[in-house]
Amino acid sequence: GCLAGGIALPVNGQTWQVMRLSRNRNWGHPDLIAFLERFAAKVPKVAGWNGILVGDLAQPRGGPMLTGHASHQVGLDADIWLTPMPNRTLGTEERESFPPQLMVRADRRDIDPKIFTPGHVQVIRAAAEDPEVERIFVNAAIKKALCREAPGAAWQSKVRAYWGHDYHMHVRLRCPKDSPDCTPQGPVGKEDGCGKELDWWFRDAIINPPPPVEPKVKPKPKPPITMAELPPSCRDVLIAK
Repeated sequence: GCLAGGIALPVNGQTWQVMRLSRNRNWGHPDLIAFLERFAAKVPKVAGWNGILVGDLAQPRGGPMLTGHASHQVGLDADIWLTPMPNRTLGTEERESFPPQLMVRADRRDIDPKIFTPGHVQVIRAAAEDPEVERIFVNAAIKKALCREAPGAAWQSKVRAYWGHDYHMHVRLRCPKDSPDCTPQGPVGKEDGCGKELDWWFRDAIINPPPPVEPKVKPKPKPPITMAELPPSCRDVLIAK
């Protein structure tokens, strides 16, 4: 997909700072920018943090990125670090190297209790309870902690386990009313993602997979997505002045 009419999230706000500025991925649909601003303002109230650190949103006109993501193409996705914002403004160079905190234990079976706190639960809850949020993806160990701390909560159905995501949450918004070509996620249903669906992620074959077998003939690398593979309307977006 692609993004027309995207706007940039300012790199500094009272309750947020944008990371990895060299990527130029702090662009999004106006709905996404509005969500981040109101969500960031809630975080100090619900968790006592200074604010949030914001990772990748989208490129100025959306579209596929050369590195890092298959999603984040239409300006409705945001990576929000689970490291609380420091009480100072980070420098430009520091934002390129500032390390995020991993929330998950080395054995991958649960969160690190020294790092993941009740405040993290409240931050994720605040995002999930926003009516514009359609999905949140976190590491299975983080989802396990959420299920333990807030069993049966209605907001849990939006939060799903996914590969990686051990230092941030991926927030995806609903399709905006002004975007008829946007395809929504499937309905979450009544399941909260805390039962058999979550158990699957803790099978030994998933946490400790066998080493990959080196193929005799190395497959050709997958070519990048071309303009022809994008929706026809994206051509007009990407070549517009």
